[in-house]
Amino acid sequence: MASTPPGPDHVPASPPRARIDALDAARGVALGAMAAYHATWDLGYLRLTPENYALAPAGRVAAHLIAGGFLVLVGIGLVLAHGAGVRRRAVLTRLLRIGGAALAVTAATYGLFPGSYVFFGILHCIALSSVLALPFLFAPVAVTALGAALVMAAPHVMGGGVLDAPVLFFVGLGKTLPQTNDYVPLFPWFGLVLAGIVVGRLGLPRLAQTRIDRWRAARGPGRIAAFAGRHSLAVYLVHQPVLLALFSGIAALVGPHPRAGEAEFRTAYARNCIATGGEVAACRVAARCVVGAFRRDGLWAQSQRTFTVAERARAQALSQGCYEAAEGTAPAP
Repeated sequence: MASTPPGPDHVPASPPRARIDALDAARGVALGAMAAYHATWDLGYLRLTPENYALAPAGRVAAHLIAGGFLVLVGIGLVLAHGAGVRRRAVLTRLLRIGGAALAVTAATYGLFPGSYVFFGILHCIALSSVLALPFLFAPVAVTALGAALVMAAPHVMGGGVLDAPVLFFVGLGKTLPQTNDYVPLFPWFGLVLAGIVVGRLGLPRLAQTRIDRWRAARGPGRIAAFAGRHSLAVYLVHQPVLLALFSGIAALVGPHPRAGEAEFRTAYARNCIATGGEVAACRVAARCVVGAFRRDGLWAQSQRTFTVAERARAQALSQGCYEAAEGTAPAP
């Protein structure tokens, strides 16, 4: 595998341009995907959809792919910015900008979601990774690739113990998953920044003078994507408050989706039913029955808050009736 000779004084024979429109556009597309994910989360959080699809398995996969794409692009961007030598002033300016934005996200989310505020999300990871990755810009490519593989593999082969301390949650090697709305710890995500450096070191010299390199985002969707990519931090900080405000206004006008909360209720009901000795199959059938019974008896809206004593007695009677009926209809295990 070809590699760049180590040493901070090494300068490539043909250093790449400071910006490549295609990479800016790719960053813009990633921002669009992130905005779509956040919109999905907002709709679920505000109960405008039957459930929060962003938290479903497919939504979690999409979130990981989007975050991973961003971090690979961060690594490529570091090669573009510092591949000919680290520019210390630029590093400090970038750290202050992204680090300051990360602290602003922490403060804002603590005010809105104190139980699940963002203490180490995508911006925090980018800020710290952008500093930790600098030596790998000049290490042999094989060493950087090995480092990427080790960082991504580490959470699967080690962790726990002292690494479960809350102060070390940002490392990502503990067994405890913290309660937070955005969690992008160094392990394994820093590995994707290193992978981006490998891609940049190997791919950017080969990209020179190709059609991709010569492409200019002069009009249409490409221009919009490239513009967003060049101002990615501003777009990232602005888009979620705008979306949340927009959807909050819609929620105030139209109210929650008629089926909002059903899936979550059924899951919680079945889990509690099984935990108290109910049969698995009967509990799942009863969970569906209870939702219908609550709706017919006018208890569904009340189930989203604390029941009164009378409501609780009615709800328990309906639940018991549903379970007894389910025992006679559920298939044997």
